[in-house]
Amino acid sequence: MAVRQNPVSEAALREGGTRRSILELAPLELECMNTLWPLGEASVREIQAGLAPTLPRAYTTIMTIMDRLAQKGIVVRQKAGRAYVYRPSLSAEQARAHAVAQIVQGFFDGSADALAAHLSAGVLVPPDVQSTRTPRGARRLAAARAPVMESKSPPAAGTQAGLDATLL
Repeated sequence: MAVRQNPVSEAALREGGTRRSILELAPLELECMNTLWPLGEASVREIQAGLAPTLPRAYTTIMTIMDRLAQKGIVVRQKAGRAYVYRPSLSAEQARAHAVAQIVQGFFDGSADALAAHLSAGVLVPPDVQSTRTPRGARRLAAARAPVMESKSPPAAGTQAGLDATLL
């Protein structure tokens, strides 16, 4: 069976890699791209700073991810002093369009109408996955907001806290 590969971009040739499917990006690679797209171009330090509020990572981790994205042809890098500046080789809109086209081709036999029917049915995330997934940071936020128990003794019977503890 022949494997169809996307054409090699000029940037990918310069960097020694091939452009891959945007759907093949690892979650952290996609997070880096989502940080880079609005900036237009950025250094590893700037990407790290953009990720810090929601996804803090070490400088070297982001540097490795950006190097891999350059090897894949997803970004173009240019030396600026001692660091590299990274620029996306495709816009966020182009990436979205390409990803949707791949989903339509791979899962809906090339029919955008079948995708539209699937979406209109309201099936975005399977129910078994939907119940276990929480928005990024929601668990941390919930843990931070959780009340701190001051005493280790059980609540007195007949009190509201005692009733709540009994129901749990």
